[in-house]
Amino acid sequence: MIETLGDIIRNNAYKFPGETALIHGDVRRDFRTMHDRAARLASALHGLGLRRQDRVSIYAMNCAEFLDVYGAAELAGFIATTVNFRLAPPEIAYIVKDSQPKILIFEAQYADVVDALRPALPFVQHFVCIGTAPAWALDFETLLQSGSPEGPPIRARADDIMHLIYTSGTTGRPKGVIRRHHAEVEVADLMATEIGVIVSDRMQLMMPLFHVGSRFLQLGAHLRGATVILHRAFDAADVLHTIDRERATITHMAPTLVQAVLDVPGIEAMNLSSLHTVCYSAAPMSVALLRRGLKVLGPVFLQLYGMTEGGGTTLHKRQHNPDGTAEEIKRLGSIGQAAPNVDVRIADEHGQPLPTGEVGEILTRTGTHMSGYWNNTAATLDALRDGWYHTGDVGYLDTEGFLYLVDRKKDMIISGAENIYSREVEEAIASHPAVADCAVIGVPDAYWGETVRGIVVLTRGMTATAEDVIAHCRTQIAGYKRPRSIVFIDDLPRLPSGKINKVTLRELYRQG
Repeated sequence: MIETLGDIIRNNAYKFPGETALIHGDVRRDFRTMHDRAARLASALHGLGLRRQDRVSIYAMNCAEFLDVYGAAELAGFIATTVNFRLAPPEIAYIVKDSQPKILIFEAQYADVVDALRPALPFVQHFVCIGTAPAWALDFETLLQSGSPEGPPIRARADDIMHLIYTSGTTGRPKGVIRRHHAEVEVADLMATEIGVIVSDRMQLMMPLFHVGSRFLQLGAHLRGATVILHRAFDAADVLHTIDRERATITHMAPTLVQAVLDVPGIEAMNLSSLHTVCYSAAPMSVALLRRGLKVLGPVFLQLYGMTEGGGTTLHKRQHNPDGTAEEIKRLGSIGQAAPNVDVRIADEHGQPLPTGEVGEILTRTGTHMSGYWNNTAATLDALRDGWYHTGDVGYLDTEGFLYLVDRKKDMIISGAENIYSREVEEAIASHPAVADCAVIGVPDAYWGETVRGIVVLTRGMTATAEDVIAHCRTQIAGYKRPRSIVFIDDLPRLPSGKINKVTLRELYRQG
């Protein structure tokens, strides 16, 4: 009976002990080794004082050790909190302070950042370094090997919190999404079912494991006893060579990454015949890019839509027909139909359902949902109402349940595979001493989908260039969130309520 993620680890070690669970560069681990390392690490962390539902943070790029940390939490009932390695130090500090882990595990390349933050993190009792450890940190591998092969004397329960995964909010502060074991087991089953994962599959992942995209897919693969091929980061040529060399059967990319892969010289000559599914997410794929992908890779594309908080729709492979009827072509712009055991509703401002074709807020109801936001009761009550999760996205359903996303109530900008929230960027711009007022919008980009544009009003008598403002933002927020362009104007248009009129801003400044 699979009730927790730890049960998946134990089940695979029992059923498939010698089968390959993980390939990461030169690292190859079978399911028995994955279990034993997770058990030893859980025991060692328990020995350092970590108990059920205590937090352990991980600050790293994709690596085999990332799954060791997840595995230890899965077995013992620790709460794994992730840190986006692309964030700026002030953003990292906020997340760690909010989650208050007893143990922070980090990669050696981030030692200087962690060292600078240490005085502000008195609640962290132990720092553990993956790689060459500084004098003030424990060595990860030494710590792991010190643990008992029997594992810790505690065990996760179905209702335990498994993750705190932080996602930016419209207030400019990240929110810690509370995800429990029972919800993660349902997510794993949903992923495996929708994609059609079987035990012989070899799933390639290159998106970061601190995101739910790769994490949920990894869970789906391991629920079925399939192999995960993990890349440290995205490199288009390496992705293709790995598919060829390792005979990957499933891969996961954002549309921008699909485009980069298709641009690799010589792709037509590579042996990619093992690949039966390319999952893409973050945004629909353009018809032109889809036609190109189908020509090179065949009928392999499948779109997934979801979020850290849960939910899920799928546009299946058989529904990707760019040469079909007008309705079939139109549906390529949708985000698919609700997955099994997921309900989708379009609602008005009072949460009441709207008829087919009418635009309103997208609500979802499913066992994969979060339990709320960490330390944020107000946001939890706003998002979870009457059993439904209020996504903040705006869309409509057609007569066959295809969901169309038409706007983002939360002013979210999707650039590549990353969600960027306007308020967060606006606060960074506003902290420049020459800025009196500002707003942020997304502008179309052929490669990234959207990029960030800042609309800025300067303080009277002061000057600044676009380069000055962008450089300042780099010191405040992650590089991928920074505005790529700045427009200076005399005054921002506003609604009678005093709010900035972003509809007008988009009409005036979204193009060109």
